[in-house]
Amino acid sequence: MLNQPLVSVMLAVYNTQFELVERAINSVLKQNLKDFELIIMDDGSDKSYQLELSNFCSSLPSSVTYIYHSNCGQAESINKGILKSKGKFITIIDADDEFKYNHLSSCLEQMEYVDLIASNAHMVVDNESDYYIPDRVDKSKVIHVDDCILFATLFGKREVFNNYRFYNMYGADANFYERVAEKYKVKKVDLRTYIYYRNIPNSTCAKLKNSLLQAQAN
Repeated sequence: MLNQPLVSVMLAVYNTQFELVERAINSVLKQNLKDFELIIMDDGSDKSYQLELSNFCSSLPSSVTYIYHSNCGQAESINKGILKSKGKFITIIDADDEFKYNHLSSCLEQMEYVDLIASNAHMVVDNESDYYIPDRVDKSKVIHVDDCILFATLFGKREVFNNYRFYNMYGADANFYERVAEKYKVKKVDLRTYIYYRNIPNSTCAKLKNSLLQAQAN
């Protein structure tokens, strides 16, 4: 594969607050490992937002690719991005999170004996409850984020992502990890080089958690 980057980073966006997306993008561009490509999938954002994001991306280095497609959900959007990617390794960043400067290099250091890793994250919270999310098996319960597989901390060999797809479902990350583990070597590590903002009230997990709590109260 000509001009194959070492790592492909997938970022799916859907009308996310622009300042947060810009922060996420800049955190990738500032990595101490420079051999990467960043693929930004605009998952059917509003026309004005699409224009703002595409204009911003046009000013970025050639290692950044902007792709627009009709809305299909984060999981399928990531799948589409992977098909366009070229890296030997693949990972993800959520549009409202960011990498610490050494995230990609730290993940690569873990890959000598495994095919896919997930890691714990450095969490930004407002209160204790932000550390907990609905259990994907029993959504009437909550579990600590450290006990979960976090979608955007997945980092693995291209072969893994070529052979397995993400499904549009709650817990798509854990589902993917468990299916991969049936064939490949996987490992959960404690890097905490991924910054996970748990204090964003309109995030998917926050909305689901609030709806579940409200249902229980009624």
